[in-house]
Amino acid sequence: MTFLIQQTLLYAVPLMIVALAGVFSERSGVINLALEGIMIFGAFIGVFFVNLVQKSGAYDAAKAAKDWVSLQGFEMLAMLVSAIMGAVFSLLLSFAAINLRADQTIGGTALNLLAPALVLFLVRIIANQNTLNMATGDAASWFMIKKSTLGIDKKVDLGFLGETFINKVYLATYVCIVIFIILSIILYKTRFGLRLRACGENPQAADSLGINVHKMRYAGVTIGGALAGMGGFVYALTSANCSSNGDVAGFGFLALAVMIFGNWKPLNIAGASLLFGMFKCIAAAYSSIDINGDHIYMLANLGISSHLYRMLPYLITLLVLAFTSKHSRAPKAEGIPYDKGMR
Repeated sequence: MTFLIQQTLLYAVPLMIVALAGVFSERSGVINLALEGIMIFGAFIGVFFVNLVQKSGAYDAAKAAKDWVSLQGFEMLAMLVSAIMGAVFSLLLSFAAINLRADQTIGGTALNLLAPALVLFLVRIIANQNTLNMATGDAASWFMIKKSTLGIDKKVDLGFLGETFINKVYLATYVCIVIFIILSIILYKTRFGLRLRACGENPQAADSLGINVHKMRYAGVTIGGALAGMGGFVYALTSANCSSNGDVAGFGFLALAVMIFGNWKPLNIAGASLLFGMFKCIAAAYSSIDINGDHIYMLANLGISSHLYRMLPYLITLLVLAFTSKHSRAPKAEGIPYDKGMR
């Protein structure tokens, strides 16, 4: 159970933060199908930053692994860099959708095609191979919270809650949860959030009250880009052992499904992320999941094809959207370029 919960959180948190990225963009009135592409770009930037700093000699992560506080500061800095560059990359969508009034669906698709090609091109130049890794060592394990990093003896039993939510959990997971809560409050409990949502529902009415619709839409897409870029690096760190190869296993598209299933509401999105994260966990670790702990009823021994397990997250996505999308209520002005002369 501990393994299942930890792995579910590991997959659910990137989905949750990237789905919130879509909410900020679409609540402002811009359809953001580019979440997959921004995640890919953010993952590359984060991994490249870690790799670059290590090779420069400015930071020896192997030695710093003993200094957990310093190492976590390094991790947070990499997340920040990924967020900034994700926001910059999202400006391509903002400019096309807001200034050029281009079709937002095509713009998002173009970024999804551009990102993996650009990342693979850069990875080939930097690493002369198809995957960019950290310079040294097992990257993922360094950033985990362990008993030793907290000054607790390895033999001490922390109990179910301690072993599940403290030992061998990434700090980045909790940072993303805190960011998710703060931004959800900002979206629904502040003047900025009200103005942003107004621009996605009735931009003409918002403009008549003196709200700059273009600026608010830029803000929504930029915040979404920052969150998606950060989510990409968190995915690379926790699920890909801090490597980048121009792929995030469809997490950006799954995040879109989570957003629609969650009806563009943060609380619903959190629940949907846990559901999708659980199925993603089953797909990725079915051979290690034991139903009752006696190694008899392991999922891998049930006679079900491994291909079906791997298809589970995407089959669930199709089923959920087929039965729930008709009840979803998207922002009314979503995808419609704002024309000040229209009423």
